[in-house]
Amino acid sequence: MTQDAEVDMKDVELNEVDPEKQPMTGGDTGNGDANSPVTEKNGSVKVKIPDEKESKFTGLSKEELLRVAGTPGWIKVRWALLILFWLGWIGMLAGAIVIIVQAPRCKPLPEMNWWDYGPLYQIGDVESFTGDSSLKGLEKKLDYVNKLKVKGLVIGPIHASIPDKPQDLNLQEISSDSGTLEQLIKVLAEAHKKSISVVLDLTPNYKGSNPWFSNSSFGQVADKVVSATNYWLGEGVDGILLHGVEHIAAMDSFWTTIRETVKNHTQDEKKKALIGVTKSSSVADVSRQLNKTGVDLLLSGILKLDSVQETTEVVERLYSAQGNHITWNIGDRVRGHLASIVKSARVKLSQLLLLTLPGTAVFNYGDEIGLEDSEGNVYPKMLWLEALNDTEKEEKAQRTSLHSFFKSVSELKGKERSLMHGEYLLLNSSSNAMAYMRRWDQSERYIVALNWHPSESVTLQLSHSELPEKATVVITTAAKQLALDTTLNLAQLEVGPQEAVVLKFPYTA
Repeated sequence: MTQDAEVDMKDVELNEVDPEKQPMTGGDTGNGDANSPVTEKNGSVKVKIPDEKESKFTGLSKEELLRVAGTPGWIKVRWALLILFWLGWIGMLAGAIVIIVQAPRCKPLPEMNWWDYGPLYQIGDVESFTGDSSLKGLEKKLDYVNKLKVKGLVIGPIHASIPDKPQDLNLQEISSDSGTLEQLIKVLAEAHKKSISVVLDLTPNYKGSNPWFSNSSFGQVADKVVSATNYWLGEGVDGILLHGVEHIAAMDSFWTTIRETVKNHTQDEKKKALIGVTKSSSVADVSRQLNKTGVDLLLSGILKLDSVQETTEVVERLYSAQGNHITWNIGDRVRGHLASIVKSARVKLSQLLLLTLPGTAVFNYGDEIGLEDSEGNVYPKMLWLEALNDTEKEEKAQRTSLHSFFKSVSELKGKERSLMHGEYLLLNSSSNAMAYMRRWDQSERYIVALNWHPSESVTLQLSHSELPEKATVVITTAAKQLALDTTLNLAQLEVGPQEAVVLKFPYTA
């Protein structure tokens, strides 16, 4: 054999023993039988691992475990862990007790009624407000009222009454000019769905000179008022309102009976309201009538803005005597609308004052947009913003601004405890400006500053132990000059002419 042949034979032998050079396709299995079944597929490699007996960890036996656990070392470890556990538990308990003892305690919330959560909205003449001669039109306007965040609607009077004729008085019948009982029931149902309470004005002789007719008929009329109160509260009305309470304040038996009638209709902890209206304008008279009649709310002519200093004195004295159970109004169904009394430039200031003083604010329909009486008419037609055309852009912008401002303050009033039922604290007052704080327990504090001067700014120096150096703007009548969330220095608080600002700062222990 030649040398080349020997090399070729070595290559053949290497190819046979080298597994990488063996074909991986099906076919001959190498046992000489070309028809044998294929046992492996291309690309797969089978590795056989010899069986091994699985090892298992059995751990310590019971005897071994007890023997180990009884050694002195393990006994010391167990005692150490037990002592550490109880020391930690006692430490956590002691820490919790210290936190509870040192934490400031929350004051119990005062008794709250539905009229304490927001303002009341009075509609003396339904047709003037809705443009519809029946109560059906009022049902359609409840969405608008609801967006103002008011909590109560005072309707009417809507009962049948002939001026100065007590014999024809029927307080349980709706006049044909106002609508039907069915329409009123629908108004009540829709208002209650929106969490708006409805009060009826049952002033007997609302078209005559004396709201209670004459002295000789007081007894007869008073009986009709009690019967009508019982009837309307039974129909689902949430309260009644009576003008001219000064005329019958001395009738103790009447007020005792009507208070008991109202109390008997209280259901599901929602109290029915007894509201009075008086022309009295002195703190002494208003306090006396409140105590004598026992009404829940008393509207009066006590709040005048001719003198800011007089206003602060009135608020201080009435708050000291009645606490948060006060009603604030500037106009009403008889005296007219807010803008006609304070003039348009001071409407926002008046809205802010009424909504941030302690107690309940009452507004006439249209006060939120600066609606004014026309030629002595206290029932002007309501102006709807969407109805104003392109030629009235300036008027629409002004009324829209008033409307937005009213809603923002009313919403703030209804969600902040300090403004709903917090304490009132006068911080500063002068002939043209005033500033006061509303605070409740651990809630955020609010400062209200108002300047009534028509042309001059005022700088208020606010000083109180609880006041921080600065506070944050949340409401302002000067939105163009003062942005919300701006921080202002309370030691030198500047307020522009006929402007107002509401500031807040957090409670600190």
